[in-house]
Amino acid sequence: MPGSEWGTATEQRFNVNLSILFTELPLLERPAAAAAAGFTAVELWWPWVDSPTPERSELDALKKAIEDAGVQLTGLNFYAGQLPGPDRGALSIPGVESERFRANIDVTADFARSLGCKALNALYGNRVEGVEAAEQDALALENLVLAARAADRIGAILLIETLNQPESPLYPLVSAPAGVAVVDRVNEATGLGNARFLMDLYHLSMNGEDLPSVIERYAAKTGHVQIADNPGRGAPGTGTLPLEDLLGQLRKAGYEGWVGLEYKPGDRPSAAAFDWLPAAARAAR
Repeated sequence: MPGSEWGTATEQRFNVNLSILFTELPLLERPAAAAAAGFTAVELWWPWVDSPTPERSELDALKKAIEDAGVQLTGLNFYAGQLPGPDRGALSIPGVESERFRANIDVTADFARSLGCKALNALYGNRVEGVEAAEQDALALENLVLAARAADRIGAILLIETLNQPESPLYPLVSAPAGVAVVDRVNEATGLGNARFLMDLYHLSMNGEDLPSVIERYAAKTGHVQIADNPGRGAPGTGTLPLEDLLGQLRKAGYEGWVGLEYKPGDRPSAAAFDWLPAAARAAR
């Protein structure tokens, strides 16, 4: 899609997800690559999939890479198991994974605070065979309450994300109402009001949801938006989603937050996957 078609893009605040874009580079080189492409804000899944509690030297090295690149970290996932991979979160998985999530909560919050990051995303986790759904949901609420309190401690919001059923068949939150229901339960349990919906337009479209209706109903409860085109999860213009129109509708509905670019670059270097977005619209204002 030529950049000229995104005439209203300058009204958006975009950030680049460094866990799906620039992954051809080592982790510590990605912030500078995003900056070189003209972006001033980035987000990340939990970067250390094998460790919810990495060594201080690893945390410090990533912090330095982000600071040296001159970009702002605007979103960070809590530990979510093997992601990318078979897992879709840890907080609803009884036993070791729940313990790993809990061990990660303050590590994530403290790292986010050190960089002024104000949004923490907690992926719910897959259903587990042989465990009652109600048992998983009770554990999830306990852990989400802990995460919401940690986010509140650093002045951040807690994000709860809907994924899509075709690609995440064991994940229970595969509709906007399901995700928002968990947001409401967490806010009711904590009284903090800092749990918010992560509206990923790609996942919702994969679920066949009516995106304009979802925006109308849930924009006020949305704390972050992510985009990719569908089909293919590529850059805007590679599929059929009217992403510019949808983002315009979000703005009209009062959403003024970040729009995370969480798409696959395809068979080209990540730096070449932003031709749809005018260079002047990449730096956040």
